[in-house]
Amino acid sequence: MVALASWPRLRGGGWIVIIAVAGRRIDAENAPAARFPLENVALVQQRLDELFGRLSATALVCSGACGADLAALTVAGTRRLRRRMVLPFGRDEFRASSVTDRPGDWGPVYDRVLAELDATGDVVTLAGQTAGDAAYAAANDVILDEAAALARQGATEVVALLVWEGAPRDGADMTAGFGEVARARGYRVEQVKTL
Repeated sequence: MVALASWPRLRGGGWIVIIAVAGRRIDAENAPAARFPLENVALVQQRLDELFGRLSATALVCSGACGADLAALTVAGTRRLRRRMVLPFGRDEFRASSVTDRPGDWGPVYDRVLAELDATGDVVTLAGQTAGDAAYAAANDVILDEAAALARQGATEVVALLVWEGAPRDGADMTAGFGEVARARGYRVEQVKTL
């Protein structure tokens, strides 16, 4: 894990905005409802780019699933933001269960971003977790913890970003839950729509 003091600072020593992201994965084939269609990836990346610029973001913390996470990590890389990826369990298992199991060629994107972040020590893998809601909820908590740790180093603000269609789904909804926890911690919550 990289020491937080090595994260980039602005002139004068302060941070601007740290973005903590959670959001939808790309819709499965034959999904009963559209939440993040594959054909909307470019649109979502454009919206993310505009938001990152408007907020003067300097760092991004999220997981690495297909859809919202990898779109945000790609845009942040293009903008040269500092990026940190939080994985709820082992890399290969995560790749199989959360990256390559949906439409689109996400495997190479995940591999490239993972290699880039390995080089800077910015991949956090949680120990003792297996696939399931508890693992994803734990990763969401760590994403917010990492953003909070950066904020203690002098960030102007932490913004929790939901990349989704805008409405919770029935049952456990990790994106909606991320927003609730972020609000309870006192963070401003923004959203980028996937539809």
